[in-house]
Amino acid sequence: MEELKALDFSNMLRESYFTDDCPCAHHNCEHTLIYLCSGKLEIEQEGRRTVLHEGECAFMRRDYRMRLQERVQAGKPYRAVVWEFSRNFLREFYQTLDSGALPVHAERNRDSLYLLPANRPDIRSLFESVLRLFEAEVKPSEEQLRRKMVEGLYVLLNTDKNLYASLFDFTAPWKIDLMDFMEQNYMNDLSLEEMASYTGRSLSTFKRDFQKYSELTPQRWITQRRLEAACELLRTSRQKVSEVCWKVGFKNLSHFSKIYKERYGVSPTEMRAER
Repeated sequence: MEELKALDFSNMLRESYFTDDCPCAHHNCEHTLIYLCSGKLEIEQEGRRTVLHEGECAFMRRDYRMRLQERVQAGKPYRAVVWEFSRNFLREFYQTLDSGALPVHAERNRDSLYLLPANRPDIRSLFESVLRLFEAEVKPSEEQLRRKMVEGLYVLLNTDKNLYASLFDFTAPWKIDLMDFMEQNYMNDLSLEEMASYTGRSLSTFKRDFQKYSELTPQRWITQRRLEAACELLRTSRQKVSEVCWKVGFKNLSHFSKIYKERYGVSPTEMRAER
């Protein structure tokens, strides 16, 4: 694979440019807006496959793992512009909004991927202006960068009012649903501090809120949920025991086998042999 260009402005705004196909696993740590200038982007997430073509734009919610396949198409290289909205930036922007003008009934969308209308003039114009910054290869000032980031936010907010609840999910009344987040992320290697932060809570509030849903500690709940997922995979799939171990989030095969047998009375290998 030949990577011709990958420019990054302050870890928030970047351009990628490839002349060969490029597969990768991607974990969104921040809310992300991506615009495809040329080529094709295949996105696999939660068992679904979505394809972005030239001129199309998508919003990817943070804290989700996706499989990306960046492809050249019809002789054109893969070229994309990517925005990442940090929590600090979103908090600062949120404080500038008139609280009385916020949509009262906005609901946080559970989907990890949101497609924006294709070839919309305001979206195309915004990204063409960003491309000119990259082509100049001169880093914009912080104020220029902020203005572009704000424009990108308004593109999202003017598309769907419910995106207020997704973008500003660190605030009430749009605080992330705790158990929804846990179900989506129990296989991921996240610390309790990271989970608390991702759900818009302090660590103490995270633990207190979790007690409302389960008598188990968060760590024990995660272990139990991983074991349940492993049991289901061993019963219904042909994946190797080691593959199941890694897939559900365990890092040590012998430890996985030990606690699996403690829970179900048989080892994962014995469970597989019974099928």
